[in-house]
Amino acid sequence: MTPEAYVQDKTAKSGSSFYYAFLFLPPPRRAAITAFYAFCREVDDVVDEATDAGVAAAKLAWWRQEVASAYSGQPNHPVMRALMPHTQAYAIEAAHLLAVIEGCQTDLEQTRFLDFPGLARYCHLVAGVVGEVAANIFGRSDEATVRYAHQLGLAMQLTNIIRDVGDDARRGRIYLPVSELQRFDVKASELLLRTAPHGYSERFTALMQFQAERAHRAYEEAFALLPEVDRAAQKPGLMMANIYRTLLREIEADGFQVLHQRTSLTPLRKLWIAVRTHWQGR
Repeated sequence: MTPEAYVQDKTAKSGSSFYYAFLFLPPPRRAAITAFYAFCREVDDVVDEATDAGVAAAKLAWWRQEVASAYSGQPNHPVMRALMPHTQAYAIEAAHLLAVIEGCQTDLEQTRFLDFPGLARYCHLVAGVVGEVAANIFGRSDEATVRYAHQLGLAMQLTNIIRDVGDDARRGRIYLPVSELQRFDVKASELLLRTAPHGYSERFTALMQFQAERAHRAYEEAFALLPEVDRAAQKPGLMMANIYRTLLREIEADGFQVLHQRTSLTPLRKLWIAVRTHWQGR
């Protein structure tokens, strides 16, 4: 299997909403974002599939070495061999890749966040930097587009956190800030049990509504930051934003039943949202 086939297969099998946005890109940009997304998936899988923290840490250390080796002209992993031909054209720096690895290292070492600034720092690493690289690949001419990309990355990561409360709790992780759990009188043990009547309560619903409102504000702030000159080029990011925001609204409409299930949109619906965004340009 060629490196290009490997990253295509990795991306397609992920079932990610991102895949539908990639379909609308011209081939060179699609190849670049597919390789970059495959890198993010490889590193993220190290933590998500880990049964031994020591082994996972060793694998992340290997990826750091692989990034250094690749940028020295000797990529080994098929993901890096597929990605490296695009790094110069789309300003993909080693620092971007290392930031993603650092974010995954945080997942490995930290299962709680004391407050929102701490969570925002984590979101910067695992989503804001990813948004910046994606915006570079999609095409930008205005520096303000970088700020838009980081804010959109925050909004989408907050949506992920809301969707995955139950899945994360199963792994012993709680991304909702401790200070906000305390504010709404929701105990960590209620989330970790993940079943009614322990988890679902008016307190939990109020906490989740607070999280959703913050995510919606982040989307609106991101859209306001996007310069008109780059709007057409950034359509793939807007497609992803619309898919994620539709998911967020579905979760809200369902009363935040996220402890025992993982809400998702059908592939056909994701594709329709992407097509509609392509037509409407927003």
